[in-house]
Amino acid sequence: MSVFTPLTPDQVGSWLKRYSLGALERLEGVAEGLQNSNFFVDTVHGRYVLTVFEQFNREELPFFVNLMAHLARHGIPCPTPIANRDNEYVGEIAGKPAIIVTRLGGRSLTQAGVAHCAAIGTLLGDLHVAAQSCGVRQKHQRGAAWRRETAKQLLPLLAADDAALLRDEIRHEAQQVSGELPRGIIHADLFRDNVLFDGERVSGLLDFYFAGVDALLFDLAVAANDWCRGAEEGGELDAARTVALLNAYHAVRPLSEREHLAWPAMLRAAALRFWLSRLLDAHRPRTGELVARRDPDEYRRLLRGHIAANRRQVWIDPPAA
Repeated sequence: MSVFTPLTPDQVGSWLKRYSLGALERLEGVAEGLQNSNFFVDTVHGRYVLTVFEQFNREELPFFVNLMAHLARHGIPCPTPIANRDNEYVGEIAGKPAIIVTRLGGRSLTQAGVAHCAAIGTLLGDLHVAAQSCGVRQKHQRGAAWRRETAKQLLPLLAADDAALLRDEIRHEAQQVSGELPRGIIHADLFRDNVLFDGERVSGLLDFYFAGVDALLFDLAVAANDWCRGAEEGGELDAARTVALLNAYHAVRPLSEREHLAWPAMLRAAALRFWLSRLLDAHRPRTGELVARRDPDEYRRLLRGHIAANRRQVWIDPPAA
């Protein structure tokens, strides 16, 4: 979450009159995150999160809000979108599309243990199963095609070593066959700061605005790269946390031997995706009142670590049949 578009209490108070949420009591901008402007909104009736979309137009948002509504109905602990008095989820404030959703309790973690990773595996398995019955579909906007095009934009801006790494990795990804892997709607951004915990129980899953259809295994790789990474400088995953994540997921949606074989390449693809997006933010920074920045070198090191590990990556125990 971030604030690129500042709002005043008067603006938000007036906007809230389109909803049945009561009068505004408190407004607070939220600094974490990278894509949209976010505010905590307290009214006489409850606590909410207002999101102002900086890069989506109104027509692009129904997929995301309907997905959240669907998942919330199916027991996934995600924010529930609130419709206005015209029964529309998407409104407009400061000339930009906006939605308001329920604010969930709990806190995000700075460090994850084995039990937390197991909880994330279960959550991700439940999400993938619940999303199968969702009536809306949209392709993953940061998939392989986006990675190829973004690499072309960035290559002239990079140092020689980084450019060589990027060329090699795009070439490697083009040689992989991911179309045969199980596909469905993925979250695609399941980092620690997008999950709330109450003790060791997941109380909230946030930020669905990269969601779309892709290989389900990609979602697991994104999660493993953040939740299971060891403390060392390179990209080696902690074995105990990785096994906990994978085993818990496998108990909900069994993983196949084909996914086992694709796992090392998928970890690399997930690291590449976030190295590219962080490079893009570093070379083309956006201005705002409260804007979070992420270090691209973190995911470059992770990518190099996965390349060095080759096929020696941890998998489920016992192995998939």
